[in-house]
Amino acid sequence: MMGLDWSVLDWGEIGLASWDTLRMMGWSLLFTVVFGLPLGVLLFLTSRRQLLQNNWLNRALSFIANVLRSLPFLILLVVMIPLTAWLVGTSLGVEGAIPPLVVGATPFFARLVENALREVDRGVIEAVQSLGATRWQIVWKVLLPEARPGLLAALTVTAITLVSYTAMSGVIGGGGLGDLAIRYGYQRFQTEVMIVTVVILIVLVQLLQMLGDWLVARVSKK
Repeated sequence: MMGLDWSVLDWGEIGLASWDTLRMMGWSLLFTVVFGLPLGVLLFLTSRRQLLQNNWLNRALSFIANVLRSLPFLILLVVMIPLTAWLVGTSLGVEGAIPPLVVGATPFFARLVENALREVDRGVIEAVQSLGATRWQIVWKVLLPEARPGLLAALTVTAITLVSYTAMSGVIGGGGLGDLAIRYGYQRFQTEVMIVTVVILIVLVQLLQMLGDWLVARVSKK
């Protein structure tokens, strides 16, 4: 491109930033699933006409999830700085970005899980109940297996959302490609760095979507 000096690019630093982004996304996705899957299952089970119907608990969980989802992620990053520093000892870098990433993505993933479980045919659940299955067996042997395509789609959407969140975490020094784009692309006016980081993020999102679509298609065939 005219007017661009690609020799200013430090590919070693770009590679490190890409690895940091993958680390943030990977660890955040792991903890999001650990916390979000049970929350989503509980939101479904405690809703009206379900196995553990409990209006008060469902409303409380829904309120918490909705409050966290309503906060813009950049505001959540700033608000959580003291808590993040207390939890992991720092609010900067990869470690400092993971807690707000998890808090921001968990209610989002939980709602997707809840919606995926609602797609399961109620007749299947009632048939298993009539055979004397326990609630635990219904959840693990019927609900989750039957909802696998929807759950994998939810996981894919959440992973892609976390990629954008990791980029935003660079505003407060969260590390990764977002931090690189802000420090060099924005503050030092190195357009070349900005272009490369955007391209890498686009490629990463495309790969995640392709992998997710492949997994959903594979599971749906079974």
